[in-house]
Amino acid sequence: MKATVIVELKSGVLDPQGKAIEHSLNALGFAGVEDVRVAKLFRLTLREPTDDQNSQSIEQQIRQMCEKLLANTVIENFTYQIES
Repeated sequence: MKATVIVELKSGVLDPQGKAIEHSLNALGFAGVEDVRVAKLFRLTLREPTDDQNSQSIEQQIRQMCEKLLANTVIENFTYQIES
């Protein structure tokens, strides 16, 4: 089982890395770039759930992983997708 987690800064939070990329792209002649936001992507490989587990508990575990380690929920949002 695989899961993909995307962690992004909340919309009101300044993204200095994104701004630096935006300025660099403009300097290279890509004048149509108006904004760049940088995100982190995590691809997790998980053990298939046993009879004691179900897909809901896997979803809860991924949410806890995000809340405890992968995302700083004060300034970041996260989304995830589980693939069979």
